[in-house]
Amino acid sequence: MWKDYSKSYIKNNRASSISIMAAALVATMFLSLLCSIAYNFWAYDVEQIILEEGDWQGRIVCEALGSDDLSMVCQFANVEKAVVNEELSQKGKIVADVYFKNARTIYRDMPLISAQLGLNEDSIQYNSLLLSRYFIHDPEDEAPPMLLTLYVVILIIMAVSLILIIRGSFELSMNARIHQFGIFSSIGATPRQIRTCLLQEAMVLSILPMLIGSMSGILISYGIIKAVNFFASDVSGRHEAVFQYHPSIFALTVLISFLTVIFSAWIPARKLSRMTPLEAIRNTSGLLLKKKKHSRFLSCIFGMKGELAGNALKAQKKHLRISTLSLLLSFLGFSIMLCFTTLADISTRYTYFERYQDVWDIMITLKDTELTDFGLTDELRDITGIQDATVYQKAKALTFLPEGLQSDELSSLGGLESVAGTPNENGQFQVSAPIVVLDDTSFLNFCSQIGITPSLDGAIVLNQIWDSRNSNFRYKEYVPFVRDDNQNTILYKNDKTVKIPVLSYTQKSPTLREEYDNYALVHFIPLTMWNKTLGEVCEAESDSYIRILSNGTVNLTDLNALEQEVVRLVSEQYEIESENRVQERLSNDSLIQGMVMILGAFCVLLAVIGIANVFSNTLGFLRQRKREFAQYMSIGLTPQEMRKMFCIEAFVIAGKPLLITLPLTVLFVQFAVTASYLEPMVFWSEAPILPILIFAAAIVLFVALAYYIGGRRLLQCDLNETLRNDALI
Repeated sequence: MWKDYSKSYIKNNRASSISIMAAALVATMFLSLLCSIAYNFWAYDVEQIILEEGDWQGRIVCEALGSDDLSMVCQFANVEKAVVNEELSQKGKIVADVYFKNARTIYRDMPLISAQLGLNEDSIQYNSLLLSRYFIHDPEDEAPPMLLTLYVVILIIMAVSLILIIRGSFELSMNARIHQFGIFSSIGATPRQIRTCLLQEAMVLSILPMLIGSMSGILISYGIIKAVNFFASDVSGRHEAVFQYHPSIFALTVLISFLTVIFSAWIPARKLSRMTPLEAIRNTSGLLLKKKKHSRFLSCIFGMKGELAGNALKAQKKHLRISTLSLLLSFLGFSIMLCFTTLADISTRYTYFERYQDVWDIMITLKDTELTDFGLTDELRDITGIQDATVYQKAKALTFLPEGLQSDELSSLGGLESVAGTPNENGQFQVSAPIVVLDDTSFLNFCSQIGITPSLDGAIVLNQIWDSRNSNFRYKEYVPFVRDDNQNTILYKNDKTVKIPVLSYTQKSPTLREEYDNYALVHFIPLTMWNKTLGEVCEAESDSYIRILSNGTVNLTDLNALEQEVVRLVSEQYEIESENRVQERLSNDSLIQGMVMILGAFCVLLAVIGIANVFSNTLGFLRQRKREFAQYMSIGLTPQEMRKMFCIEAFVIAGKPLLITLPLTVLFVQFAVTASYLEPMVFWSEAPILPILIFAAAIVLFVALAYYIGGRRLLQCDLNETLRNDALI
């Protein structure tokens, strides 16, 4: 049959063959592109986590851990290795990183390891972020991170949509030939011969397009990674992405496409095997409704043509399902994505960039440097262009507060129990008391700013708590935490206590780029007092910071020059990281634009899937709809009225996703704006209405184009000949 029928059929029906080859090529290309991009994004995310946090999976933190203990840990069957982290092991604390052969058992094995070492579970840590990228979650976590799972579900949905493009093309082409195969069956062709014939045709038409599509997807994904590196080159804290590709992705892409082709070719053969030759010959391959339904909306607006178009759409409902779903998801995803990024940009601008624009211009992080060891403060302030420079370090401490020390305002909000839980046996509440150690000059300036006599012999306490009942997180209002008549404060850490005088309680903080808790008794302390009384008691963070404010309004060029001068001075003696406020803003904008481009590309891909299905259905049903429109012509329907029917169908296919999406997008925006306590007009003044309208117009345009091409080809056929050829049937 291959020589006598299939070869000549492919040669003489080029339009149908090209349609199948194009569907296989496009679907395989997008499937390969989708899988390759998803794999590269996942690999990049894993690399970023490893660079920032390390590749360890489990960690043991204790005061003593010898070589025998490490050997015992390594004796666990699932442990690959356990090594001491020399960088983190300091000041009587030993940190050991544990690596597993199969990390999926880590949440079960680590407690057993700690028990074997005689340690409690507080001594073990997990690299939860890295583990979550391999879909390994803490079984006791009631709210595990599910974002990656959501991405995978979306990826699977898109992949299935692409697979159905191939299946739909084969189904349309081969179902139209059931009549022909019925004739073959009547003259002696067995179902096995017909099945073999169909599979041969499918392989000949699909193998080369699938291979070319897979390779094209790889090349396009390589270009996308290069483009992302180019556009995101100025984003701080980002490492350059390296294109990666695993052979299993290629094998999976080709295998899925191959199985789809086999399955699609098997459908008509299986259907034919259940038919008698006479039933197959009588098959009209037309669009039939099992039950006629009235399209009230369309008939009310467009009359008889609307009724006919509605019935045609109902008959194609199964085949158009993927198109409708793809267009709906693409437009909904694109609209919500743009609204979300716009809302995130507004929120970041209000809460970060505009809030701190008069606070800092350059931030320097002194890596592993005590504030006491930094000796360039005076040299920094002498640099031309610097208005103010503050060097500081942060530390942790706790304090106990008796109930009588709370302010009246706090008592009216529920008291210390609502903040610090239950008191201890002495009736005192344990409260966090973060410490910020300022260089002496900055501390004295802070004393002058709040109107007290400058002194280095005490602390200034930030005495405030967020009134969450009468204000929201967007516009916070604060009330005093404690009464301000207590002249001393007692801090403790690691069972050591120290008593220091309080120079003043204030609700004004120094001009630092720092966020404090909703309730906090932050103690601002001069470096002199830290060295004298607190250094041996409280636990300081390993890094120190330099906050620099430049003179007047500066542009990026001036600020870059100032930053380079500061870095040149400090980096000669210390390991540092530098941030530039203007550059940070530009990097944030680039990051948002990159995210919009990436997510927008996936939305466009979904739209392409939907439009490709529309083209496939429109052009594929051309042969099946000849008889339908020939019958319409026989009862007096004119070509102009047929064109109107096509326009109505295109209007419904393109309009349904748009009409469903717009209310959902408005509801999402309303919910997001309300949840973020943002004024609605602030968002709507910057709402991405134009891009959404352009995307919607593109969907309508391409759906209309598909129906224009299909309708034009249909009306150019001799429909009367169709009726004469089907007279026997």
